[in-house]
Amino acid sequence: MAPTKSHTTLQVPTLSALGPLTPEEADLFEKLDLARLPRHVAVIMDGNGRWAQQRHLPRVAGHRSGTKSARTTIETCARLKIEALTLYAFSVENWRRPKTETDFLMQLLREYLRREMPLIQKNDIRMQFLGRTDDLPMAVQEDVRDAMQRTAGNQGMVLCIALNYGGRAEIVDAMNAILAEQNGHAGSAAITEEMLSRHLYTSGLPDPDLLIRTSGEMRVSNFLLWQIAYAEIFVTETLWPDFSRARLLEALVEFQKRERRYGGIREGQSEPEESARVVGE
Repeated sequence: MAPTKSHTTLQVPTLSALGPLTPEEADLFEKLDLARLPRHVAVIMDGNGRWAQQRHLPRVAGHRSGTKSARTTIETCARLKIEALTLYAFSVENWRRPKTETDFLMQLLREYLRREMPLIQKNDIRMQFLGRTDDLPMAVQEDVRDAMQRTAGNQGMVLCIALNYGGRAEIVDAMNAILAEQNGHAGSAAITEEMLSRHLYTSGLPDPDLLIRTSGEMRVSNFLLWQIAYAEIFVTETLWPDFSRARLLEALVEFQKRERRYGGIREGQSEPEESARVVGE
């Protein structure tokens, strides 16, 4: 899918949309061009365990505290009229953790969906779930289907929860879906980027413009590998339970400082006498 080079928000939010702001938040908000916000923000929510360890608490305390940051991020993005927000909640690799922790995370997700549904509905948010959800515990699958059905008619931001998700697994699933459609017919059309994009979990959504990672780790952790090809990456040392509205606004301000050329050159800039060698030549 060809990247979209610019986006003008159809409904530009106002200062009042966010409610009362702290002095730091107000200063950051003033620096934002509200007509040039990213269409799609993706977040790797990392650092729950370290947050708990620093406070001599069990890891599950970090996970529970992290739900407050999720609530803040979701509501702020919705009120800023951002088109889509994807949160990396549980990866296919996370099943390697102790069963007590994975059981807690599944139960925490179920509690979160029930507790936060009024907020989701109030902000007109439509929910989607990305990943191999058919492999989740049956009770979780039921809650996932219920959340999507209850929010299907909403017209605001699309909230994607990456659950039992892996970037490589997603590409494998997309390829298998394409092969199933072609049914082994000889001479079938060659697979294109556009064709593969239509079969990804995120089909119909714009690719992320901004990828935020908390806790300072400098890796993408098998998250939206296809979709983040041209995303701007913002890494903060802040651990996820401490990720506040101010830190989100800071990431958006930083995003708007970046010059996005998608492999091209700056407008008005002449090409160098000897072009850089193209990868693969």
